[in-house]
Amino acid sequence: MTETRVTVRRPQRADARRNFDALLDAAREVFAADGAGASLEGVARRAGVNIATLYRNFPTRQHLFEAVYLDEVEALARVAAERDDLDPWEALETWLRQFVSYATTKKAVYDAIAHNEAMFVTCRDIIHAAGRPLLKRAQEAGAARGDVSFDDVLFLVNGVSGANFVQEAQRDRVLAMALDGVRARG
Repeated sequence: MTETRVTVRRPQRADARRNFDALLDAAREVFAADGAGASLEGVARRAGVNIATLYRNFPTRQHLFEAVYLDEVEALARVAAERDDLDPWEALETWLRQFVSYATTKKAVYDAIAHNEAMFVTCRDIIHAAGRPLLKRAQEAGAARGDVSFDDVLFLVNGVSGANFVQEAQRDRVLAMALDGVRARG
């Protein structure tokens, strides 16, 4: 395996870090709306920076794709780590809802980064390390069915997130129905 080319390392200076984060947020939105072929000038414009700032942070389109993807995975891991204070089912459900958001970004840039197998393996490991304990905790509390694996849950949620819903509210309803299938019956 080769090492991933991009890790999300934010600049040290506060103004540079704000621009970096604004570019990631803008890219996430633009790629989700317009796909991987979206204009980088449009990303810079949405972030409120010039194109030179975009290229200074992300020398190629590929670097930007990978940074957006990795940032989403890191956000998933943070959400999992920050849910210890919640009831086990609520923690799992909150994380799975965040996963749906991540899957939307993944869908938008997947083809553009699919060649980077090492990055995908690393990201998959991060996702499993973040989510698997949430499912286990919910199962041990009797809140989630004991006969489902973490992979089962990911397939279920990936199926929901891969559908082309007309409205976000519809996606949320379908996700709630899917999660009902994971919840233990009392």
